[in-house]
Order: sequence, then structure tokens, then C-alpha cells
Amino acid sequence: MVIYVVAIIVIAYVFDFINGFHDSANSIATIVGTRVLSPFAAVVWAASFNFAAAFFGSTAVAKAVSSGYVLQSVVDANVICAALIGAIAWNLLTWFYGIPSSSSHALIGGFAGAALTKGGLAALTWGTKWIETVAAIAVSPLLGMLVALALMVAVFNILRFATPHLVDRLFRPGQLVSSAMLSFAHGENDAQKTMGVIVALLVAENHRFAEQTGFLHHLYLADAGVVPKWVALPAYAAISLGTLLGGWRIVHTMGSRITRLKPVSGFCAEGAGALVILYASKLGVPVSTTHTITGSIVGVGATQRLSGVRWGLAGRIVWAWVITIPAAAAIAGASYLVLSRIVTL
Repeated sequence: MVIYVVAIIVIAYVFDFINGFHDSANSIATIVGTRVLSPFAAVVWAASFNFAAAFFGSTAVAKAVSSGYVLQSVVDANVICAALIGAIAWNLLTWFYGIPSSSSHALIGGFAGAALTKGGLAALTWGTKWIETVAAIAVSPLLGMLVALALMVAVFNILRFATPHLVDRLFRPGQLVSSAMLSFAHGENDAQKTMGVIVALLVAENHRFAEQTGFLHHLYLADAGVVPKWVALPAYAAISLGTLLGGWRIVHTMGSRITRLKPVSGFCAEGAGALVILYASKLGVPVSTTHTITGSIVGVGATQRLSGVRWGLAGRIVWAWVITIPAAAAIAGASYLVLSRIVTL
């Protein structure tokens, strides 16, 4: 059982890597789409700031995930393993089809689906975090869109007499700053979700490590509100490595298929997305960086003209958002049924 728990921790970091791989488009699609950086330079830039969040970010989101959705008494190794299988399967499916779905909601949906299969409706902590998470499906892209729209309008008014060439010269280096902010926000919010799941696992299975010696003794954790450094640093490293390798199918969708981007619009989209995500991280709300930056891109596209946004594609993306939680939950629930028959805890 000790080996099984350690294996699940490794699977959690694999999910974190896939999260970075899947969501690299969030950080780099706009800066690649505007040709401010080459694809390789963009992923190196984004991965660096993903990892920087390990030293300057908070752990509010991790604590919310570890105890805000599922009752700790229901959590065990099979529940966490099934949750990760559901999230990974949904991420890989949406990556294959180039759909920018939410890794965050896939993980939360998987966690809920496995817990519901084990303990029924009473397994979930029906409260603030669920309300915030479900509301964020609509609110975070809407906020991203409105903030991006406001930034674009402000820039247009401030620089209304500037030539297009001057605007381009100003915002090409400016987009390096906005991309760095967005990558930092992505690392801070998304890596913490994996950390929260690992913490929930360690607290649930802490009796297996109470008498262990050496490194395994560090796996003993009694408080779901504590996130050890050895949990956090590999999580940030895994998501950064995933970002570095990049999910190019989704980069193409985000960077060029939703709307055409210029450095000024890329700056406003990234800046808006970063502001919304950083604020959510401060509040401990695990929002979807995918939803937020997609809404921001739609916002800057709409300032040019409504026909400048490919609304049909945007609509298909929204449907993917809606079904992510129930789809990942269904996969996780089925996985739990299989695991509970194979592994006796």
C-alpha cells in the first residue's frame, strides 16, 4: 500500500505535466500568434515564469482543493487515483482534438466523480467552493473578456493619434511583460491544484507513513492546510516542463483560429487574463486559465468588429467547457469501480 500511494503521487505529477502541456497555449498562444517570439523562445519564457510562481505564489488554491470539495473522510488512495485517471483521460482526449478545455475542471470533476461513486451525494462538501467553481465557468471568461475590452478601449484612446507602426513598436516588448504575468498566474493557480490533491491523499493515508523512516517519513501529513515544500516544488517543475514541451494543436486554435491578433491586442488579452487569474488565486478560487484567456482573446477580437471573432469555434469551445466536469467525473467514477475491485485498502 505504501508503494501504491507513492505511485499515485507520481501519477499526480504526470497529470501536472500534462496540465502544463495541455495548457501551454494559455501562456504562449498570443505571443506566438503575434510573432513577438518564436515558438521555442515562447515556451522557454512561459516555463520560466511558471516555475517562478513556486517562490512568490501563495498556497490558497491548494488548500481549497485538498478540503473544499470532497469530505476528507471519504478520500482514500483509490479515490485520488480514479480522479487522476479521469482528469488525464479527458485532457488527452481534448488535446488530441485541439480543444482548449479546462485541466482544472477536469481534475475537480474527476475528484468529485470518484468520491460520488464511493460515498454518494454526502461525499461532497456542498458549499462555497463548489459555488465559486461552477460560477467561474461563466464568470472567469466574462471577466477576462470585459477587462480585455476595457484595456483595448483605453489603449485606443490614449494612442489614438499614434501610427500603427509606433503602436506595434511599443507593444512588442510590452507583450513580453504581459506574457510573463500570464505565465506566472498560470503556474500559481494550476500547479496548486495538483498539490491540493496530493495533500488530500497524504492526509487520508497518513497512518501508512507514521512508522516509516527515512524519506518515507516525510510523507506523513496530519493537516490538510499544510503544503510541504517537497510537494510544491515538483508540482511547479512538472507543470513548467509540460509548458516547455507545448501542446501545439491547442496553440494553433488559441493563437490564430479564434481571432487575428496583433502585439497590442495580445498585450491586452494576456494582461487581462493575468489580472483575473491572479485575483482568483489570492481568493483561493481554482479558476480555469483556459476559460479566462479564451474570454480575453474574444474580448480583444470584439473591439475590432464582432465579425472578427469566429463565434462558431468559440461556441464549440464553450460546449467543451460545459461538459468537462461531468465527462471527467464519469471516467473517474468508472475508474473507481474498477480500482475498488482490484485494490483492497
